[in-house]
Amino acid sequence: LGMTDVRFANPVFHGDTLRAVSRVKDMRESRSRPEAGLVVFEHFGYNQRDEEVAYCVRTAFMKKKPA
Repeated sequence: LGMTDVRFANPVFHGDTLRAVSRVKDMRESRSRPEAGLVVFEHFGYNQRDEEVAYCVRTAFMKKKPA
């Protein structure tokens, strides 16, 4: 649905090794669609020295697991 709090804390150079870490920050049921919900993710990007190079918060609309 959208990204907020986007930041690029350090530069990325040719030859860098990057890794991403994602975690669920929040989730709630959709008010208008009971079969779906909203999930808020935090995404972090790190280089080979474990320096944060990127960060964002992303909201996604996802179908719930069948009961």
